[in-house]
Amino acid sequence: MLKNFTSLFPLWAVILSAIAYVYPEYFAPHQGLIVPFLSLIMLGMGVTLSVDSFLEVLKRPSVIFLGTVMKYTIMPLSAWLVCLVLRLPADLMTGVILLGCCPGGTASNVICYLAKGDVALSIVLTSVSTLLAFLATPFLTWVFIGQTVEVDVMGMLISVVNVVIVPVVLGLAISYFFEKQIRAVRDIFPAISAAAIVIIIAVIIGTNSANLKQSGSLVLLAVILHNGLGLAGGYLVAKALKLSETEARTLAIATGMQNSGLSVALAIKHFTAVAALPGAIFSIWHNLSGAFLAGHWSKTGVSDIDKKEKSEVPAKVGIYSKKLG
Repeated sequence: MLKNFTSLFPLWAVILSAIAYVYPEYFAPHQGLIVPFLSLIMLGMGVTLSVDSFLEVLKRPSVIFLGTVMKYTIMPLSAWLVCLVLRLPADLMTGVILLGCCPGGTASNVICYLAKGDVALSIVLTSVSTLLAFLATPFLTWVFIGQTVEVDVMGMLISVVNVVIVPVVLGLAISYFFEKQIRAVRDIFPAISAAAIVIIIAVIIGTNSANLKQSGSLVLLAVILHNGLGLAGGYLVAKALKLSETEARTLAIATGMQNSGLSVALAIKHFTAVAALPGAIFSIWHNLSGAFLAGHWSKTGVSDIDKKEKSEVPAKVGIYSKKLG
């Protein structure tokens, strides 16, 4: 039952968003729920992780480093390019770039599993980018929009620590010290997180119902382009560096899927309600695009592709050596 609810998250998000769009008066007054609900999501993420998942970093430092660098370069740059091409107004530009400067989202772990990627690697990438967010997100936001919009870097840093880092660390501590008790209820947390993000999206849609009538199609286009550039960029860079198909899929998903809930919370707190709109739309879209991509990739096993790629390396070396000889 809970798994079905979580897997149908995009559907619930679309339904509740449609209701919020038609009846904004029931959702708009509840902006105060956004930050507490996001903290709840982060707490759930911490509880479902384990200390062992972080130890994976020591085993694969180069891939973790690459994935983290890609997350904090490809997505901010893509956001900036999309804003330039579409000539977005200041509030929407702020929202798109803020979204691009956020860490990875937990939904990427589920999509990675469905796409036959490396789930352990995905979890570590999400965790590392989240832990670095308290510095990376405020700094990169300032770099890309500081000349256009006033950015409260210190205020954002404090917000990310309070809303993300503290709940995740608390969740990890609970998972570590109460492992047996948590194990029995661990499956509940993804469903709670899904419900919380659906409510957050509905509140933002309700708050921006009037703005959506004017610029909804433009925001959707910006979100689709941003997400697509992230997914494609992550995959192509990984393949260009000769990583395996499994790693390439994992890095593509980890790069293209954002913690959109964090961008919504930061936008509401430090910018405007309009700036929160790209994050809300992204929450729905990246799950739909991720599910589609996972469905496509799940039909293509990675083991055969990886074996083929490995076998081609010595074969190519043999060809080149004959030519040289």
